[in-house]
Amino acid sequence: MMSTDTQSSSEKQSNSRTWLRRFLIKTTVLFAGLGLSGALLGTLALALAWPNLPDLSAMIDYRPRVPLRIYTADNVLIGEFGEERRNVLRFDEIPDVMKAAILAAEDDNFYQHHGIDWKGVARAALANLTTMARSQGASTITMQVARNFYLSSEKTYTRKFYELLLTFKIEATLTKDEILDLYMNQIYLGHRAYGFAAASRTYFGKQLWEVTPAEAAMLAGIPKAPSRFNPIANFDRARSRQLYVLGRMQSLGYLTQEEYQAAVDQEIVLKSAPGTPAGGYAIHGEYVAELARHLLYNVYQDDIYSRGFNIYTTVNSEEQEQAYRAVREGILDYTRRARYTGPEANIDLPAGIESDLPRFDALLDSLQDRHPDNDNLLTAVVLSAAPDKIVVARTAQQIIEITNPNALKIVARGLVKNAKDDVRIRRGSVVYIYEIDDYWGVINKPQVQAALVALRPQDGAIQALVGGFHFQDGNFNRATQAWRQPGSAFKPFIYAASLEKGLTPATQISDEPFVLTAEQTGSKPWSPKNYGNAYEPMLTMRQGLYKSRNMVSIRIMQAVGPQYVQDYLTRFGFDRERQPAVLPVALGAGSVTPLQLAGAYAVFANGGYRVPPYIIDRVTDSTGKVIMQSQPVVAGDAAARVIDARTAYVMNDMLRGVATYGTGARVHREFKRGDIGGKTGTTNDSHDAWFSGYTPEKVGVVWMGFDQPRSLGSGETGGGAALPIWMNYMRFALKDIPVAEVPPMPSGLNRIEGDFYFAEYPPGQAVARVGLPSPSDALLGPGGGSLVDNVSDGIGELLNQLRNNNTPQPEYIPF
Repeated sequence: MMSTDTQSSSEKQSNSRTWLRRFLIKTTVLFAGLGLSGALLGTLALALAWPNLPDLSAMIDYRPRVPLRIYTADNVLIGEFGEERRNVLRFDEIPDVMKAAILAAEDDNFYQHHGIDWKGVARAALANLTTMARSQGASTITMQVARNFYLSSEKTYTRKFYELLLTFKIEATLTKDEILDLYMNQIYLGHRAYGFAAASRTYFGKQLWEVTPAEAAMLAGIPKAPSRFNPIANFDRARSRQLYVLGRMQSLGYLTQEEYQAAVDQEIVLKSAPGTPAGGYAIHGEYVAELARHLLYNVYQDDIYSRGFNIYTTVNSEEQEQAYRAVREGILDYTRRARYTGPEANIDLPAGIESDLPRFDALLDSLQDRHPDNDNLLTAVVLSAAPDKIVVARTAQQIIEITNPNALKIVARGLVKNAKDDVRIRRGSVVYIYEIDDYWGVINKPQVQAALVALRPQDGAIQALVGGFHFQDGNFNRATQAWRQPGSAFKPFIYAASLEKGLTPATQISDEPFVLTAEQTGSKPWSPKNYGNAYEPMLTMRQGLYKSRNMVSIRIMQAVGPQYVQDYLTRFGFDRERQPAVLPVALGAGSVTPLQLAGAYAVFANGGYRVPPYIIDRVTDSTGKVIMQSQPVVAGDAAARVIDARTAYVMNDMLRGVATYGTGARVHREFKRGDIGGKTGTTNDSHDAWFSGYTPEKVGVVWMGFDQPRSLGSGETGGGAALPIWMNYMRFALKDIPVAEVPPMPSGLNRIEGDFYFAEYPPGQAVARVGLPSPSDALLGPGGGSLVDNVSDGIGELLNQLRNNNTPQPEYIPF
């Protein structure tokens, strides 16, 4: 019995061991199969991906392309265009302290691993699984080189797979020193600096081999987040990152305790090297640089980005910067007096987050991506808001209280209890702040735009050009691309046309309301108005220009004929199709760009010559050889004369009067100069505001308006919105230019009883009256009616017939 039990127990143990053995065999086979399948899939993926990896010739034979560089007339760099912008150094020219700082900050095992830091990969994978997001990587220096040369920076597993394969290929092809050399010459480090040599000049104003351990550590901390960790954008964050790098350098043995402490204690001085100014360029010439680039691109196409071309523009660097400041300040002034439209955004700001400095800084950093600083407009988040105080945070350490009554008044409608939700300023509101004088204020990011063009009337050389508030918001150049109605700024060209048809500054013109019926227009009735609905029985031409009266301008254009006016306008460079032969053109209802209008006013300023504006003086190749040279038209060239010298003289006299006694009288009060002529311009419902002003040495035109036309406000005019910008610029531009003497009158022009007459149109033969009651009925239509009832706007043809028949000119035109 015992024998049988023993045998049964033995059989059970044997069966158990057999089952276990079979299970282990099957498990082994399963995992072997899975491993083999994985290997086969990996091999297949590798076989498919490897041939698609890029060729490394670009790395092996690394020759940075020389970019297109654009300069002002006085040799200040204002733009670079090209795939690369670097100061390339050989590996042995890079100081050891810089190499050590990079290794400590980015990849301390660089010389030990074969391109992949597997511990870092595991750490990143664990973090990504924990957060269920692909937010963390474990890039080595070799990986970063692969990504920067060939791949995108998107955080996807497919891109990471290719990055790993390319990393192996790079490690198998290049030495470690060659890889590190590539990295240090091509990594982006903020403010348009690529490579540590360029960054050293950008932030410290010195060559890379001159940097101290403290400076090297600060540079080495930038690659993690170039836009946020560079010392210009955020010195506190850059300093924090620098201390981390210095600590790593000490722990890895690159610095002794004494060297470490000296580096920690060193004061960092930010300074831009000549030619590589911090924050971009020394001056704001973005619109100029883009225009010059576009013009050369039309000649050489994509070749301009790699052949080392240098464009020298006609722009003066100091005037350009003053123009930028003038436009910006004018736009901000308008925004401050306009209705506050509310915060840029509102975010959920957890209670007490201000006490968690790292978390709060991270949140504020993320705001910069969506609402970046805009020059002197700085992004901030509101911590608390009340009618008498707003508290905002720029960084976790920089808390600003806004209490100035003038500043609070601007945003008062966002602080009252019954403020609308989209206007209310509250905790979590994202706002822009600015510092003016000795206090801070809150302001909207401006929606209105403005443009300024200044040129030399002798040859059309553009000396300053600003196409908007902020180039980075969109490179649409309003100075050259915005076709807008010029309003009353266009009237001088209508007046000029009439001078060559027998009218004079003394011609008396009706200022009574003007109406054309639907029958006369062939469509809808037209009844234009004077600004403010103010009318007078009669004004002289000179008075009508000084007061910018619409009725006077309309009657002048009707007197000489719309078709004649249209033809005449083309002499100034205006497009015929944008200035139709209809009476509303007398009020500036056509379309011009600020640049086109500046070129037209130059005809008056230079005495009657058409000098097309230009902005490129010359182009050189990479060796400095001139390959293109401008040959501008110069005033004085008989072939360039487009209007009678007498017309230019009389118009200059009247426009100087406008700037002294008329709608632009503020110019004379401010400048105390007698050589400035100019004209304001305001379109219907104040959609556009203009001021065009000039001396014999300089022409300047300013426009303000919204990109999608709408009213600037019922009280906004050219004199109030555009003129201050013009004056702000011209105060600087004219400070060293002496007041010009009034030139002698041209031959064939006479001054009689205080006003001007062409020799062929003396008193008695010049047109004396327009639109006024006749002293006799000799020139009335049938039944005693006005000629306007019969010939409407055909008076120009009537005058031509009278001249052809040698008939004396009428002393009035009855409409």
